Amino acid sequence: MARPVQEINAGSMADIAFLLLIFFLMVTTMDIEAGLQRRLPPMPDENQKQDDVQINRRNILIVRINDADRLFAGGQMMDVRQLKEKAKEFLTNPAEDINLSEKEEKMIEGFGPYPVSKGVISLQNTRGTSYKAYIEVQNELVKAVNEIRDEFSMLNFGKVYTALDEDKQRIVRDAIPQNISEAEPKDTGSKKR
Repeated sequence: MARPVQEINAGSMADIAFLLLIFFLMVTTMDIEAGLQRRLPPMPDENQKQDDVQINRRNILIVRINDADRLFAGGQMMDVRQLKEKAKEFLTNPAEDINLSEKEEKMIEGFGPYPVSKGVISLQNTRGTSYKAYIEVQNELVKAVNEIRDEFSMLNFGKVYTALDEDKQRIVRDAIPQNISEAEPKDTGSKKR
């Protein structure tokens, strides 16, 4: 005669699983700062008149990415690994080249007068540009600005930009602005949808 198999009481197991779930939800941290870090300009006032800002052509570095993910900077085709140095040279203009960005002497609060670059990098792409290529180019441009900021910080404060306090970081941002303009993607019509 076989003995009947006793059932295991699973009611308390469900309670334990629920408590473990609550515990892990409370002690686990979520990485909230994912994605691109960009500060968008404030919305213009509806009553404000539009002023056309004229920018000297030499103060604009046009960076284009086409449908085939080919990169053109300043009218020259180049590899993405060359872009950072090209952007740094354009923004700093160490040799005062008349084809690179101008500098304007500005009074920076807490620091004094400093020749600030008028350079603007215009990032343009087509609708066929891959997301990977776009992000690679954008990262190289941001790296260029960050390296220039670090060089300025080391020269004037003896620390890299991220190690500075808020006031000194503001001084560095005022001296080395991040002027990267991102244009609306253009439709080349080469890819059918």
